Amino acid sequence: MAAACFRSLLPLLFLAPLLSTFAATARNKEDVRALMALKRALDPVGRVLGSWDPSGDPCSDSFDGVECDRNGSVTAVLLQGRGLSGTLPPAVAGLRRLQGLYLHYNGIKGSIPREIGKLSELTDLYLDVNHLTGPVPVEIASMASLQVLQLGYNQLTGSIPPQLGSLNKLKVLAMQSNQLTGAIPATLGDLTQLTRLDLSFNELFGSIPSRIGELPLLEVFDIRNNTLSGSVLDGLRRLNGGFQYANNKELCGVGFTLLDLCPSSEDGLKPSKPEPFGPDGTVKTRQVPQSVNPDCSGSRCSKSSNASTGVLIVGVVAVVIGAAFCGVFAFSWYRRQKQKIGSSLEVSDSRLSTDHYQQKEACRRSASPLISVEYSNGWDPLSGGGVGSSGEVGDSFRFNLEEVECATQYFSEVNLLGKSSFAATYRGILRDGSVVAVKSLNKTSCKQEESDFLRGLKMLTLLRHENLVSLRGFCCSRGRGECFLVYDFMVNGCLSQYLDVPDGTNANVLDWPTRVSIIRGVAKGIEYLHGKRSNKPSVVHQNISAEKILLDHHFAPRLSVPGLHKLLADDVVFSTLKASAAMGYLAPEYATTGRFTDKSDVFAFGVVVLQVITGKRDVSQLKVGTAISDLEGLMDGNLNGAFSRTEAAKLAAVAAYCTSEVPSQRPTMEAVVQQLSH
Repeated sequence: MAAACFRSLLPLLFLAPLLSTFAATARNKEDVRALMALKRALDPVGRVLGSWDPSGDPCSDSFDGVECDRNGSVTAVLLQGRGLSGTLPPAVAGLRRLQGLYLHYNGIKGSIPREIGKLSELTDLYLDVNHLTGPVPVEIASMASLQVLQLGYNQLTGSIPPQLGSLNKLKVLAMQSNQLTGAIPATLGDLTQLTRLDLSFNELFGSIPSRIGELPLLEVFDIRNNTLSGSVLDGLRRLNGGFQYANNKELCGVGFTLLDLCPSSEDGLKPSKPEPFGPDGTVKTRQVPQSVNPDCSGSRCSKSSNASTGVLIVGVVAVVIGAAFCGVFAFSWYRRQKQKIGSSLEVSDSRLSTDHYQQKEACRRSASPLISVEYSNGWDPLSGGGVGSSGEVGDSFRFNLEEVECATQYFSEVNLLGKSSFAATYRGILRDGSVVAVKSLNKTSCKQEESDFLRGLKMLTLLRHENLVSLRGFCCSRGRGECFLVYDFMVNGCLSQYLDVPDGTNANVLDWPTRVSIIRGVAKGIEYLHGKRSNKPSVVHQNISAEKILLDHHFAPRLSVPGLHKLLADDVVFSTLKASAAMGYLAPEYATTGRFTDKSDVFAFGVVVLQVITGKRDVSQLKVGTAISDLEGLMDGNLNGAFSRTEAAKLAAVAAYCTSEVPSQRPTMEAVVQQLSH
């Protein structure tokens, strides 16, 4: 009897591996169809994804930027920073086993397809830093495995779907720098795993839902530059610097340095606009459509499923009968040999030496931003073993080499922003999704005494002001002979890009209010540097110019790299001085004294003011005193007369005083700021 049972099971044992192979082949073909649809939509001319072939294996090396699991299913698409400019197609939902979709840092247009909600196994969705428009699809709430949702730096509109509160595994939700309106949904307070919530630089109104302040794991909550109102909850004080709330004029609260105290309760303080939920906490909106995640418990669905199963069995039998046993297993063995587990930030092999192989694998394993930014033993400070007490720099500013390489795609030329004789600057994305600029300094360009270099680094970490590009962190590697400084990325480039614009062209022409705002912001930044605070000394910038004034996505000015000279070797500093002198920024007294003072910074600021109002780079031959009497002739012709005569006269006078030949006749930056604020 037992023998008979065993004989009856033999066919099933024989069929099992064949059925598995057949299923894997079917999944493979479905993935290829979805990938080719993705290629047609994102890269219609084949400039980036030309190696993707419909007859190829998506798990082979020919499908650049694609990762698979051991079963041959596509689990990740990694195309960040590739210059893609098409649209995201609904067919992406065909990648049913997809866990990571990394399309950030491209130029993708159009809306986010609702079908994306069918990716039930997706954990990481990176669509930030593109040109996406339209609303945030409510169908995203059906992605139960989602842990990271990065949609920042697009042009998304509409309100934040309250249904996102059902994503109970979500750890990072970033929607900054869009055009989102409405109130912050109270349902976001249900995201108990959330560590980072960034809603800054939108048009959100209403009050802050109380439950957000109670989220146990929340570390960063950024709501800057919205129109929020009402009382800020006491629970948010525990976040310290992780709670950022500037430029919400109607917010109030106790214990927050930038907020006024709230009026008493009898004053009837209420949010300026309603929240999208009722007094009982219920959300006033429809739930996620059932069509997104259909329920197959009904009889109709069961019948359909049974019919499909029958068709599948017939097909399998036909395949088994027609296939040779050895051929099937030879094919299976071949596929396993070609299996690819690619790098999460893969670039052309010709750009990478074999020395980087292990680092690439480490980057792949730790690509998720959910992994805590730990500074492993691989961090190799130039000091060789910590920094002395006189030059100690906190661990919170240290990056390891692995993270810097991952952020910049191994210093890919695609991410190169600029290069000089002593430094190169790359665009990068950190694990938390924030966009940064990484400045690479060769060790030979830095101070020869490591203690001097580290003291300079410490000074840079102390500088914090809204009109400075603050140092996010640094990494020093003896193995590479380089140091890397990590700053926030400024999407609108430097001020010099907006000078010498040909008359009659609209590109890069700044309107008058923006020019005034830039001048005021630069003045405030320099005033901060010159002033003494309890945690910082007085600092002379020494290299103020239009190239060193960067503009964020709202054209707010940031002075770049203040105090960088304290890190550089003397010959490098001298070469930068020659360039500064050639552009007219160098104060005349430097030729005799060889010293920089706060008054030399004032002189350079005066030159910048002239550049902004005239729209010209070269103002060295301009006689300011004479020009003040002829404002029409002084002003940038691209303004077409659209400027305030009163403000223009004041700015011209400030420029004249600041560029006085005699240092003692120049005002302090404190006086300049006061003058500009009236």
